[in-house]
Amino acid sequence: MALMNVMTAFRTLRRWGRHAVAASAVVPALALCACSPKEQKPTVKPPVPVVLAKVERKTIPVQIKAIGNVEPYATVAVKAQVSGEVVNVHFTEGQDVKKGDLLFAIDPRTYAAALKKAEANLSRNLVQARNARQDAERYAQLLTEGIVTQEQYEQYRTKAEAFAADVAADRAAVENAKVELSYCTIRSPLSGRTGNLAVHAGNIVKANENPPLVTINQITPVYVTFAIPEKDLAEIKHRLASGRLAVEAIIPNDQGPAEQGTISFLDNAVDAATGTIKLKGIFENKGRRLWPGQFVNVVVTLASRADAVVVPSQALQTGQSGPYLFVVKADTSVEVRPVTPGITHEGLTVIEQGVAPGETVVTDGQMRLTPNAKVTEKRPGGAGVSPPEPSKRP
Repeated sequence: MALMNVMTAFRTLRRWGRHAVAASAVVPALALCACSPKEQKPTVKPPVPVVLAKVERKTIPVQIKAIGNVEPYATVAVKAQVSGEVVNVHFTEGQDVKKGDLLFAIDPRTYAAALKKAEANLSRNLVQARNARQDAERYAQLLTEGIVTQEQYEQYRTKAEAFAADVAADRAAVENAKVELSYCTIRSPLSGRTGNLAVHAGNIVKANENPPLVTINQITPVYVTFAIPEKDLAEIKHRLASGRLAVEAIIPNDQGPAEQGTISFLDNAVDAATGTIKLKGIFENKGRRLWPGQFVNVVVTLASRADAVVVPSQALQTGQSGPYLFVVKADTSVEVRPVTPGITHEGLTVIEQGVAPGETVVTDGQMRLTPNAKVTEKRPGGAGVSPPEPSKRP
């Protein structure tokens, strides 16, 4: 019995112990809830450092840009017109030559002999023709006196005319021999620069054989050929009808100024495959900066647009709704402003509609911006310009 009482007392104490542990766990939790601070306010985002620029008014040229290819003003492939041995070359490849300069000498002996033979045949036939003419004149007199018959006279007259024809043929043969002999000295047909020399002294050449002996290109002046879109044809025709149309050729990776020229040729048809039309500009090329076969950037200035509203081209962004700008408001926050861009020139883009001169736009740092975000202008070193601290009175 005593043992039963002890067991009952032990179970009672055990239940009281569990309730005490639970109570001890609840008390600290209530204390933490009582001591927790009030709900915190959301933190204010700092201004985003950006690069800013003012919207301005400027005069912007209206231009057409294209890729052009330099072509020689004239090019001549020099070939031999007679066959023979090249006995002398009077220039070095890559040399500048003038019109009429001696280039090649071909062995002239065969052609000189042919000329002498033609001249000898002419001399012989001249004598025979003179005698035949005299006989014909004498028989004409005898015919009038009735001494000879008409048939006899006709024989001598025909003989005289035949010799006269032989003389004419001999004269032509002499002229042909002189021409062929002159072909033994090959002279430059134009002023220009020689190219690769295909034959040297001692080689045998044939008349009109390929490849040419040398090719000469005239590079002062020079042409630049390029193509423009069909949509610009009407404006080009209008400008050409009004007078000379200037064109510039800019040499890539060349720090020098652009070469100045004028449009000299407009093709007579639009290329249906590409929708472009071919033009040529002529350039004096006094400094020989333009070289045949070279590619250049071509700029045709059609007109100038005064008081155009412009922004730096890097300020323009493109979204799903089209082009837009981040415009800074008076409270240094930004708004997204849809705009209508126009032509570009030297890093500036004309804005047809959307902003006004004097407004401020973001040109760098747009990736971190959202509508109504605050901005601060970057220092030249890259840090943002902090707002001035309020003055403190003593």
